[in-house]
Amino acid sequence: MDKRHLLKFTAALAAAAAFGSAHAQTAIKFQLDWRFEGPAALFLQSEAKGYYKAAGLNVTIDAGNGSGGTVTRVASGTYDMGFADMAALMEFHANNPDAPNKPVAVMMVYNNTPAAVLALKKSGITKPADLNGKKLGAPVFDAGRKGFPIFQKANNIGNVAWTSMDPPLRETMLVRGDIDAITGFSFTSLLNLEARGVKAEDVVILPYAEHGVKLYGNVVIASPKLIKENPAAVKAFLSAFAKGAKEVMANPAATIETVKARDGIINVALETRRLQLAVDSVVASPDARREGFGQIVPGRMALMASQVSDAYGTKNRVDVAQVWNGSMLPPAAELNVLPPAKK
Repeated sequence: MDKRHLLKFTAALAAAAAFGSAHAQTAIKFQLDWRFEGPAALFLQSEAKGYYKAAGLNVTIDAGNGSGGTVTRVASGTYDMGFADMAALMEFHANNPDAPNKPVAVMMVYNNTPAAVLALKKSGITKPADLNGKKLGAPVFDAGRKGFPIFQKANNIGNVAWTSMDPPLRETMLVRGDIDAITGFSFTSLLNLEARGVKAEDVVILPYAEHGVKLYGNVVIASPKLIKENPAAVKAFLSAFAKGAKEVMANPAATIETVKARDGIINVALETRRLQLAVDSVVASPDARREGFGQIVPGRMALMASQVSDAYGTKNRVDVAQVWNGSMLPPAAELNVLPPAKK
């Protein structure tokens, strides 16, 4: 074979190898719980650094519009995996017992729910008991609003009146004085209030996790079809995700560019703060450090299942065995991703 033919032959072999390797990549469509904001960096970092690809995965990450929608889209098969509130997943299971493809939680990310009640100091609200008889506002699907009966019971709060609105109006109506308090994710609503001219020191935040409510927050979910047909792909995703998440938590400011790459109009300083608040309050919380990143305590999950069944008024009781599967979690060394505790 002359040199020219040898080069052609070598090039053909290389092309075939590249095609085979690209062909071997498992495609995974992943949906976030919300827009491309600071916390999305936890997932986008592994995409930007090629960790998913190195694990044999072709991952596409899309923004979401609420945990309920993410759960539904994974259930419908539109997405293979996603990031959603554990309570929303439980609610879907308990209200759709005959759904053929109910998503399953495979890794805990927000060890505590970010849900909180927020009020302005001038309202005189400083503790949960002050909410008696007050007017609260939130979108009907808000996790904090749906879980409020649990917070209410834990803190002996009497009746409250609810006002519903679209998400962009929640903080605006609080600032205008149309309502006395709101429920929302603490790190999102605080920054939204600041964007509307309110100083952080003028906001009262009552996090559910600090007032007797130990609900888990957001989890990575996967379709049972994917778990059954390719559990190795789920495990590879979780391993690659953990690697990127460790880098994000070690240096949020350096990794926020992954979010800007997906949404060029974000306020980098604001989203860096949002990401840091999320890490400090729910990802690397004291509970997460006790239980270990990614993992759960069965008794705590069972209590949450019971509380969600009651508070959400589900058709059936939540069955923990149906909503959680930790068998694909990476080994302990790979889950050692939390940054050193702040002193």
